[in-house]
Amino acid sequence: MDRPIKTIIADDEQIARRVLREELELLPDVSIVGEAENGPQVLQQIVELRPDLVFLDLQMPGMEGFEVIRNLSGPRLPVIVIVTAFHQHAIEAFEAGAIDYLLKPVSEARLRRAVERAKNLIGKPLEIAQDLAKIASASEAQNTARRKLVGRAGREYYLLDADEVLALQAEGELVWIVTPKRRFMASQTLRTLETSLQPLAFQRVHRNAIVNINHVRKVTALTSHRWMLTLSNEQQFVVSKRQAHNIRRLLER
Repeated sequence: MDRPIKTIIADDEQIARRVLREELELLPDVSIVGEAENGPQVLQQIVELRPDLVFLDLQMPGMEGFEVIRNLSGPRLPVIVIVTAFHQHAIEAFEAGAIDYLLKPVSEARLRRAVERAKNLIGKPLEIAQDLAKIASASEAQNTARRKLVGRAGREYYLLDADEVLALQAEGELVWIVTPKRRFMASQTLRTLETSLQPLAFQRVHRNAIVNINHVRKVTALTSHRWMLTLSNEQQFVVSKRQAHNIRRLLER
């Protein structure tokens, strides 16, 4: 980068923020632009200050770190490095997903490695979005319905809540994520998305389409083996014969 890395420190403990700030100020390529002591505050600062990097404590009042990540939105997403006191369950989840995290007290060498990794991610919005989706997924046991998908619109990438997605639709090599207001290009194949969304309320209705059952508003029988689904945005999907039994099962619930 040809400029310092704009960085925010988010931790509810003033001493922890001060220690981390002093360590970061020793790095010439880091510029501290803000500090936050709770979840809502760090979300506001991310919007207003547009940082490149956020050091985020998991345990904060008002909104924990995982919830902050699940509420990130907009086209410009920062690199997130989790900072946490030792918690075996969280660490196992992070290591399984190759997620970057720092254990308190943070060592100088480990901090430098985290900053170097962040530098390599800055300017790569797809990689940043995928990284944030991994972190959000680390808390799935607590909040499965808020799993994240990565969607692209132009050159910008967005984190999308699974429960706001109406359908996933393949058109040739492209896969579209359909939301109530717009479509986003997916970064994964339809099959990969189908696997990652289990066991949420997504049902394959055709080899080229998966719908969110919670957004189905009408089911119309075309023939004994053909059905049409109408979603909440009035978009319609014809169910293939192979998937018809799944729709019948849905009607029997």
